[in-house]
Amino acid sequence: MAVLLNSNAPSLLLAYLLSSKGPTWDEIDLEFLGNLSGQPYTVHTNVFTQGKGNREQQFFLWFDPTKDFHTYTILWNAQRIIFSVDGTPIREFKNAESVGVPYPKKQPMRIYSSLWNADEWATQGGRVKTDWSKAPFTASYRNFNANACVWSGGTSSCDSKGSWTTEEMDETNRNKMKRVKDNYMIYNYCTDSKRFPHGFPPECKLA
Repeated sequence: MAVLLNSNAPSLLLAYLLSSKGPTWDEIDLEFLGNLSGQPYTVHTNVFTQGKGNREQQFFLWFDPTKDFHTYTILWNAQRIIFSVDGTPIREFKNAESVGVPYPKKQPMRIYSSLWNADEWATQGGRVKTDWSKAPFTASYRNFNANACVWSGGTSSCDSKGSWTTEEMDETNRNKMKRVKDNYMIYNYCTDSKRFPHGFPPECKLA
């Protein structure tokens, strides 16, 4: 999916996500946090399983997303979730059921996208508020494509295919992801010792 952001909304958040329903929902988030003029935009990613998230990773974008369309992709299969920007992977969340971490693979999810006011926390920890005088705020989309299993009547269209695709990253893309993390990652819950003083979540060992 290609997205073009409006540059007049520093404390609005553009959310693009997959989500199931119910109190123990699964969710995969790719969100754009507003900025102040001249500062990099932040891509915020998170993965919820059975209603539990707190798996945030954030990255500065290496371009201005308000100047042109760019392509943002979520690959989700039974083994991993890969977030990509313009074909460059920025994050991989692996299936960690082997160490007791639930993985989102048993609930059908729908695709959602919206703009919403996040000035309580999104821009500089909530210090920058939304300037409503600059409304309306917009985001434009094009070239949306979903190659997905369809859930209908209690069964998945993938059932007849055996299993989900096992697509994974090759060495070239792993090197690209490492360069992004080395140069543009600004937050990783798996290294936040203040948040997890007694040890990081078990899936962090597979990162």
